[in-house]
Amino acid sequence: MATTKTPRTGPSGCRSDLDSRYHRLCDLAEGWGIALETLAAVGAVATVACMFALIFLICKVQDSNKRKMLPTQFLFLLGVLGVFGLTFAFIIKLDGATGPTRFFLFGVLFAICFSCLLAHAFNLNKLVRGRRPLSWLVILSLAVGFSLVQDVIAIEYLVLAMNRTNTNVFSELPAPRRNEDFVMLLIYVLLLMVLAFLASFFVFCGSFSGWKRHGFHICFTSFLSIAIWVAWIILLLIPDIDPKWDDTILSTALVANGWVFLAFYILPEFRQLPRQRSPMDYPVEDAFCKPQLMKQSYGVENRAYSQEEITQGPEMGDTLYAPYSTHFQLQNRQKDFSIPRAQAPASPYNDYEGRRGDS
Repeated sequence: MATTKTPRTGPSGCRSDLDSRYHRLCDLAEGWGIALETLAAVGAVATVACMFALIFLICKVQDSNKRKMLPTQFLFLLGVLGVFGLTFAFIIKLDGATGPTRFFLFGVLFAICFSCLLAHAFNLNKLVRGRRPLSWLVILSLAVGFSLVQDVIAIEYLVLAMNRTNTNVFSELPAPRRNEDFVMLLIYVLLLMVLAFLASFFVFCGSFSGWKRHGFHICFTSFLSIAIWVAWIILLLIPDIDPKWDDTILSTALVANGWVFLAFYILPEFRQLPRQRSPMDYPVEDAFCKPQLMKQSYGVENRAYSQEEITQGPEMGDTLYAPYSTHFQLQNRQKDFSIPRAQAPASPYNDYEGRRGDS
């Protein structure tokens, strides 16, 4: 007797042969997955467009100090692109493949973003006070160096948690314990976030107001990021919420924070990049107005005029003149300020003695 196989049915909107791990990507009953993946995909496309726009703007940026930030901002866009891409790892169900990806990349990608904001804020604090700014290599090195600390923390945690082989440990952990470990792993990222906010706040204390606009972009972006992180951490650690909403909370936080990076930092910065360099954003260079004292040079030189003649010079009236010098050397002298008195002119006949001839 032949047995008939019952057709495999999947959720509404998904193929019947699709693995159950990916049902959230297409399940119409759980619309949050479709909405978040749409926003994440649009954000990823917008980020790639911003990366190409940043390359195009390299030749348009007239201010050299703004051009120095372009490599770090490109690294920032790479981090934002990773944030949008990581959203799909939280929409897909937790398993042996998505677990290590979540625990490693979540902190690393956000560490890159906030490290770039912190390095930018450090450079702005020097510019807004009229000091010499950092070079592009130093700014980029600071951003990479700050983010590498989170890489070390995440690698150590994964090695200890998985015991080198057990990749399913994250799905096997109880939800409260897994959420606590996830938050504890991100303490350094929280520190970077707060430091970026405080460093950008000090930008408003400078004298050159043109750089304060860039500081406001970092400050507002960091403030909104702190608000998003406080919200999702509280929701994640509340024991009364069903654990099935954990992935929804984390993926929502990723998409929201990614769009905050684009809308409140990248787009306003792009508007400032092509603007001309303003003289009000830099201290006045008055070094050319100061007289430079002439120094004796050593080596082969024309000895037609000795150093003594150049120093003293020939006398022209009562003032010493130094030939071939860039300024006049003045000599102190006493001046007579007495008022001359009027005197009667001498008569031409005073020395004339008339004589009468002999008669």
